[in-house]
Amino acid sequence: QVQLVETGGGLVQPGGSLRLSCVASGSLFSIRVMDWYRQAPGKQRELVAAITTDGNTNYADSVKGRFTISRNGAKSMMYLQMNNLKPEDTAVYFCHYRTPTTHYWGQGTQVTVSS
Repeated sequence: QVQLVETGGGLVQPGGSLRLSCVASGSLFSIRVMDWYRQAPGKQRELVAAITTDGNTNYADSVKGRFTISRNGAKSMMYLQMNNLKPEDTAVYFCHYRTPTTHYWGQGTQVTVSS
């Protein structure tokens, strides 16, 4: 089992920055991919950024050049640095860890971008 807890959400003005953190505990040995997803009101949950245990990263087109995903070597921490935030980035952001056979979700943290 893996437990995930996100922190760092909040209210920020357009153009501002936030850094989300995901703390992972439990059996992390089999984790292969770590992601950030988000879900805006009335919309489907979407992939924002992903990072593998090899360090390869992937970003949604809408956040490329503005967001950066990173992790520590132990896979117990994952981060999402979000710069130049836009109102359309407003959503609940979820931490997501995947093994070859299962996956785990955090409870989410709210990010609101508004003036």
